[in-house]
Parts: sequence; C-alpha cells; structure tokens
Amino acid sequence: MFLNHKIANVTNEPVLEAIALTMIPGIGVKGAVHLLETFGDARAVFDAPLDELTGRAELRPDLARAVTQRKGFAQAEKELRHCARNGLTVLASTDSAYPPLLHEIPDYPPVLYVMGDSSALTRRCLSMVGTRKATAYGQVVCSRLVEGLAERLTDLCIVSGLAFGIDAAAHRAAIAAEIPTVAVLANALPDITPAQHAALARDLLAHGGAIISEFSSQTPQKGTGYLARNRIIAGLSAGCVVVESPESGGSLHTAACADDYHRTVMAVPDRITDTASRGTNHLIYSHKAQLIQSAGDIIRELLWDIGPDAAALRAKPAAEPLTPEEERLLKLFPDTDPIAVEELVHASRLDLGALSALLVGLELSGAVRQLHGNRYLKLRRP
Repeated sequence: MFLNHKIANVTNEPVLEAIALTMIPGIGVKGAVHLLETFGDARAVFDAPLDELTGRAELRPDLARAVTQRKGFAQAEKELRHCARNGLTVLASTDSAYPPLLHEIPDYPPVLYVMGDSSALTRRCLSMVGTRKATAYGQVVCSRLVEGLAERLTDLCIVSGLAFGIDAAAHRAAIAAEIPTVAVLANALPDITPAQHAALARDLLAHGGAIISEFSSQTPQKGTGYLARNRIIAGLSAGCVVVESPESGGSLHTAACADDYHRTVMAVPDRITDTASRGTNHLIYSHKAQLIQSAGDIIRELLWDIGPDAAALRAKPAAEPLTPEEERLLKLFPDTDPIAVEELVHASRLDLGALSALLVGLELSGAVRQLHGNRYLKLRRP
C-alpha cells in the first residue's frame, strides 16, 4: 500500500456497473464510451435488452450477450475491494465530480481511479510536459511559469505525468507555489511509477493534489499504457505547455492529443543548437504551438483573463476610453467569434491603412485581441 489517503467510494452501484463495463473483454474504451453515450449510464447499459444492444447500440452479438449476462461484475467487486483497501476513490464518467473537460474528449476514460483530492480535477487545469532529460533552463522555466500563474490565478491546477525531467519539475513547481497538481499514471494505483518519485507523490498528495489512472489493478501491466495516459493529460486541461522536447517523444504525443481535442498547444522556445528543444522549436515553427515566454502569455492564449472565472484573476485597471471611430468599429465585431480583417474592411468600408490604425488603438485599449490568421476577437462591448 502506498498511502491510505482517503476512503474510497465503494457503495455507489453505478460505480460498480461502470467498472464492470470496463472489465468485459472486447468492449474497450471506445466501445464503453459508445454504450454510455447511447444509454446514458452503465446501469442503463446492463439493463438494456439484447435486441437494443445489438440494434440501437449496434453491438456485436457476442458482446451484447456478455453485457446481458452481466459479465465483469465479479471482477468489478474485486476491484472495489482493492480500492477500499488502498484508499482509492472511483469516479465514473457519469459522476458529478468527474472532470468536465475530460468528459468532452471522444475517448474519455469510463472510470478514473483517484488517490488524493479529486476536487483538484475540476479546477482550472493546465498540462505541462516535456523531455525526461530536462536541462537547468527547462527546470527554471517550469518554476517561473508556474510561479507567475499562481500569483495571478486562484484556482489553478498543474497536470503532468510524474515522469523524470520536466514532469517532475512541473509538479515540484506547483508544490512550491502552493497550488494543487495532478499526476496521471500509466499503471494501476496505488503503485507509483517511477518508484524513485514516491516521495514526490507523497508531497503532491499532502499539498492537496491527486494521482489518477484509468487502469484497474487487474489490467495487465505491460508498460504500454503511456500513449493512453497522454490523452488523459491532454484531455484534463484547457491547454498544454511543452517546455522542452527533442524531435520525438511522449510530450509531442501529448501535444498532438491536445491539438486533436481542440485545446491550446503552447511551447517554450530555446536555442536552435539545443537538442532538448528541437521538438518545441519545431512546434512553434510549424505553427502547431503558440510561442509563450511568460505566465501572462499563457493566460492570454487561454483567454483566462476574459473567461467566465475572470474574478479569479487579480483586479485590473479601468479600461481606456475608446474614440468614436473605435466604438463604431467595435460594434461590427461579433460578440463571441473572431472576425477576419477582410470582413472588417468590407463591413466598415474603411481602407486597410485606416482600419489597421483603429485596430491598433482597440488592441492597446484592451477591447480586442489579435489572433493567428489575421483575425481579431472582441474582448469588451462598445
């Protein structure tokens, strides 16, 4: 046993059925998600008649029979006993405490096993990943970015994978800044991988963080779960920051997952001669990641300074007043979607030079923000 941190949820029947669904051979994550989306929750899946499973859910007859025969329940009960012994909380995807951002991805885990404070999963999450062979520069960058974010945000959580290098640096930076951090593992809990980070894991939990996994104690441990783990790191977070990465590696896969899930991918630049940053520099060069150099850059890229939880940020000075011309231009902007410069030229009937001057004024006053692709987003009403 690693740490008996809290009592597991072992009495909720939908949790039992959710675990049982993951225990049926041949269903898999995507199959389980399909069934949950079709019927609403795991209990409804097991209550469905055979013809609905094969018809409405288009399940193979052998898998449909396994569901109606309630296969997987014996293993699920065994798993709940394991969770109770080791102080693990079980979150089904239909649980209100399940992280909402993670539920948005098409291959979300039907069940999460949690060690620590599960409320950390519902905070404003940012993933921070990178090479296992972190340089001193990469570790300093982690500390400065997390420290800067912690100074401006009250509900932040840093997500990473507890691996050597940048992962560990990100977790340690969060602990030092006294904000929760979540580690996503590619093995069953309560085991900690790598074992050398057991002390870091204890510190993480002691500071209000959590360690999570989608793998049950009955999942064969073949060391092949890292790619699946990366999608959870990406899915939990509004954005993914790659601090250092060579030309290939797990952090680039995490960034690719984040991009697939329409999350903001960001990267920290470094010298072109450093092999540890060839991957991050290429992400920036190929326009697959936004270049960031400060905590403020991250906040702006994620629109956290104008989002629904903007009250969690430090108070800002009063906005600069707009000129009548700027106010007229601002009225042409959609309320929520960005607008291209070409559309503004047509709508405003201004020439490009006059329009550009007004856009600069709107940017300086904080009324709009320029996005990639020569588009602008309105930040405040005229």
